[in-house]
Amino acid sequence: MATTYKIAVVGDWESVMGFRALGLETCPASTPENAREVIRRLAHEDCAVIYLTETLAKALPDVLEKYKDELRPAIILIPGREGALGIGRDNIQRAIERAVGADIL
Repeated sequence: MATTYKIAVVGDWESVMGFRALGLETCPASTPENAREVIRRLAHEDCAVIYLTETLAKALPDVLEKYKDELRPAIILIPGREGALGIGRDNIQRAIERAVGADIL
């Protein structure tokens, strides 16, 4: 039987609740410590993709480092209600540089 993976969104309440209408699991987290625990739990519950707000990601570099080369979960940074901080773009640029060996952006 095939495993069904889920997709979750972690961030402040205002940033994540809109994703519930799309059928994604929403996990409001008010502090980096709370977000760290939620991500750990999701990683152990067959979550394939975790969308994480850049605001929380800024305070969780150790979590991003831990999962950056893992197959699951893929942690994708998204802007929160404060707007884009550029962290997600920087992470994508570094991943491309590692894969290609040059900055193509």
